[in-house]
Amino acid sequence: MIKENDMLPEVEFQYRVGDERPENGSCPIGGKFVTKTTEDLFANKRVVMFSLPGAFTPTCSTYQLPGFEENYDTFKANGIDEIYVVSVNDAFVMNAWAEDLGIKNVKVIPDGNCEFTTKMGMNVAKNNLGFGERSWRYSAYIENGIVINTFIERPFKDESVEDPFEVSDAETMLSYLKEKLKVKV
Repeated sequence: MIKENDMLPEVEFQYRVGDERPENGSCPIGGKFVTKTTEDLFANKRVVMFSLPGAFTPTCSTYQLPGFEENYDTFKANGIDEIYVVSVNDAFVMNAWAEDLGIKNVKVIPDGNCEFTTKMGMNVAKNNLGFGERSWRYSAYIENGIVINTFIERPFKDESVEDPFEVSDAETMLSYLKEKLKVKV
């Protein structure tokens, strides 16, 4: 499990850019895949990253992602360069999810193969819900690719029926940053 002072694992992420929805159809077309690495995303930046079990799921779509989007300006005003959301979903799903929710500021990271999540030690089996391998819910404050602090929901376990959401929210991260960086919340 990822912890303070750990370096983020080096992974290649497959993004999908340039797609447009055709007039008659719902599947975006015309774009291309673009590879970005962990270094591309995190080098020389102060980042808030959070991860969750899946796009288009209730807690993730109703509370967690919208909470970070709504507080984006406060994070930016206090020195955070980027806010990322990671999910074990492919680039098409992540893009559709962000579009569906009207997300303009938080950037999605598609971890379709669960490689980043596994290397972070944050993968869990959710076969009991038909999800397969997914990410556990957490948030992290990261400087230049080094994990400074994490907020991991408990209990961390495979096949959990519960979906705790108590410490990986935007408000908890802002409270931490207020103490750590003396931010203005």
